[in-house]
Amino acid sequence: MIRAAAPAETLATVEALIRDVVAEEATPRFGKLSDAEITEKKGPLDLVTVADRRIEERLTEALTALLPGSAVIGEEAVHADPSLRDSLLGEDPVWIIDPIDGTSNFVRGVPSFVTLVALAQRGELLASWIHHPTSGRMAVARRGEGALLDGEPLRLTPEPGCEAAEVLHMASARPAHLTAEQYDRFYGLGPTHRIKACASGSAGCDYLDVARGQLDAVTYVYDNPWDHSAGILLVAEAGGAVLRADGSGPWRMADGAQPFAAGRDALAARRVAELLSA
Repeated sequence: MIRAAAPAETLATVEALIRDVVAEEATPRFGKLSDAEITEKKGPLDLVTVADRRIEERLTEALTALLPGSAVIGEEAVHADPSLRDSLLGEDPVWIIDPIDGTSNFVRGVPSFVTLVALAQRGELLASWIHHPTSGRMAVARRGEGALLDGEPLRLTPEPGCEAAEVLHMASARPAHLTAEQYDRFYGLGPTHRIKACASGSAGCDYLDVARGQLDAVTYVYDNPWDHSAGILLVAEAGGAVLRADGSGPWRMADGAQPFAAGRDALAARRVAELLSA
């Protein structure tokens, strides 16, 4: 049974592990890294630091020991060996790790960064953790069991009177990461669209804001599972909706690289999905 891979005691153990590792490896380095501790991967907006590497290495060792036979898809490990992504849809449980989501913010001393961990098997998300170190917040979700923020139930309620005329507050990728067409859709929108787009530089922070009801929706042209897996499950278990770009139904990790929208409710997600498919 895949649900057996994420019992309640495992959730608590993983939460404590993430907190400890991040406190030791990220917090002392926040905004204090030397140039020698920062490396560009694909460009100046795609950075990796000594903190990213240390957190991923330590979490990989501890999580595979916690769940023998499990695999790991970590952002930095996959950068070195892209074939590791093949385990995502395999039979064995797989941990999906983004050691620091929002590395550019972390380097600059901007608090919009989180550590993301998810557990999946056979293409289905089972559990997830989003830890925001500067506030100490920890969001945990378990498939079919709901979501918690700092131990308290996290439950979205439909926004009353959410009409098409109301402004929809949405987050997407940074403008520099978008094509000209995507930029026009999300940032060059006229007032008739009634959508306000923004970018925090951390997908995990944006998903957390949706799950808390502080943001209406997020949308991304799906690329990396470590950026989105934890947030997708959190929003879904908090009562939100995750839809394919064409609005045809719930988006699943097994769907692969295609645009999708996650919203605080089905209406918000559907409005963004319609924009994506326009």
